[in-house]
Amino acid sequence: MSDLSDYRKSYEKSVLLEGNVDENPMMQFRKWFYEVEDFGGVDEVNAMTVSTIGLDGFPKSRVVLLKSYNEEGFVFYTNYNSEKGKAILANPHLCLSFFWPSAERQVIIKGIATKASATQSDNYFDSRPLGSRLGAIVSNQSEVIPNHEVLEQAINKLEKEVTEDSVKRPDNWGGFVVKPVSIEFWQGRANRLHDRIRYTLTEDGLDWKIERLAP
Repeated sequence: MSDLSDYRKSYEKSVLLEGNVDENPMMQFRKWFYEVEDFGGVDEVNAMTVSTIGLDGFPKSRVVLLKSYNEEGFVFYTNYNSEKGKAILANPHLCLSFFWPSAERQVIIKGIATKASATQSDNYFDSRPLGSRLGAIVSNQSEVIPNHEVLEQAINKLEKEVTEDSVKRPDNWGGFVVKPVSIEFWQGRANRLHDRIRYTLTEDGLDWKIERLAP
């Protein structure tokens, strides 16, 4: 058995106080996102963990890339027939989380997912490199396959049959927009007395309640 009890780090880089957070959590997220990007030390600032409840009743988390965000929510793209896609379509209540260790920060988002519009999904799909578009077409995401070679053979075959302009988004691939109902900002502090500020959407959906949580 491996004893990890001595794995400890003291968090002392910053503080998060009620008096210096934005009233709008999306603006606060934007502020933190670009601060972390400027701070450096994170390869993909837009990498986030998406947690779903699967069709088998188990929760499952995986890392995907955030591709856009605004007042409507956080957007990522996937195969709708994948394990993740099926889980979201069956239960759209999700958790998104960002961990930025270099800044000693986390953001945890609870929200409800809906499909992005066809136009939005088309526009993003068309902006991807050709190889990524072809990969999305040939991969039956989450299905059991015998080996990697079947994917290489499929993409090589497809490359010979299409031109770059003729590759269109398949119907089973597109975006999800996660509209937040709560967003928690976590800032590491000394002695494990971390700062936790949570925004919760009011029942009328028009405002945000801001609260401090015990670490």
